[in-house]
Amino acid sequence: MDMISIKPKRRAQLEEYAKRWGQDPAAALKEALAAYLEWELQDFAETTEHIRRGFEDVNAERTTPASKFPADARREHDISS
Repeated sequence: MDMISIKPKRRAQLEEYAKRWGQDPAAALKEALAAYLEWELQDFAETTEHIRRGFEDVNAERTTPASKFPADARREHDISS
């Protein structure tokens, strides 16, 4: 793989992170990047699923008009106007 440049500020953060976890910077970077990419993939999948379900709700007319939302939210959360 090609080398990827890291700005000095980010390199310092990486080195501090690696030091805290008792790792060398390369291992810490691999671990942190893998964790982030796994989280990002899961987040993307969940977001896509929520959008798909919302779209299905709109098509099936299982929605509430926006004009009713303020009153419904106040009543549901016992908030006085």
